[in-house]
Amino acid sequence: MILVAPLRAIGQTALQILALLGRIVLFAGDVLAAMVRPPFYPREFGHQLLQIGWYSLPVVGLTALFTGGALALQIYSGGARFNAEAVVPSIVAIGMVRELGPVLGGLMVAARVASSIAAEIGTMKVTEQIDALVTLSTDPTRYLVVPRVLAATLAVPVLVGVGDAIGIMGGWMVGVSRLGFNSAGYLANTLDIIEFWDVGSGLVKGAAFGFIVALMGCLHGLNSGRGAQGVGRATKSAVVAASVMILAANYLLTEVFFSA
Repeated sequence: MILVAPLRAIGQTALQILALLGRIVLFAGDVLAAMVRPPFYPREFGHQLLQIGWYSLPVVGLTALFTGGALALQIYSGGARFNAEAVVPSIVAIGMVRELGPVLGGLMVAARVASSIAAEIGTMKVTEQIDALVTLSTDPTRYLVVPRVLAATLAVPVLVGVGDAIGIMGGWMVGVSRLGFNSAGYLANTLDIIEFWDVGSGLVKGAAFGFIVALMGCLHGLNSGRGAQGVGRATKSAVVAASVMILAANYLLTEVFFSA
């Protein structure tokens, strides 16, 4: 019996994880199917595009700016041990557009957007507004979920692209003002090293991360418990799930794109 209890706990945890993954896959399938079937709600989509995209730009931009500057300092400090300070522009550019731009942008959007969506939809469930939509023959998935998921899927790649540019600018500012790089030479090295697929892979990651963020926010909001405590728990779970799935998806996409 002493050995059975730990095995039982491991099995129960594994089953819970598999059940959660099953709910996520089924919910994602329902959302994708609802995207291609009318009715559509363009006004709600436009509102969510503004909320998710435009209002997330300051936090994503500031994060990218300071990350690019810190990355330049770290690479210069590490490269000085091998007389390789000249690689700073190249590594900052590659690191931002391939990894740091999409991942940090996705995590910042997850912190802001997944929590907001989960709290909003969870509150609607608690106050029975979702039941009212069903009474009015309005599908909550089409009216609440699809505009948010579609807006996040389209907006986050744009945020990632802007964040990439701002992050590279942060590295350039630090490189020119603090590390003694020539401005024209720094920019020339940056443009020479970046290839189309470097940027494209980051934008594809951004679209995947945006889909994950909105999906997790909507899923946990719709499954929120009753009362303020239930909404708070749903909000926390949405952010945690979105963040973990972003990191896992980033590894899988990197493996697919750059495994060779």
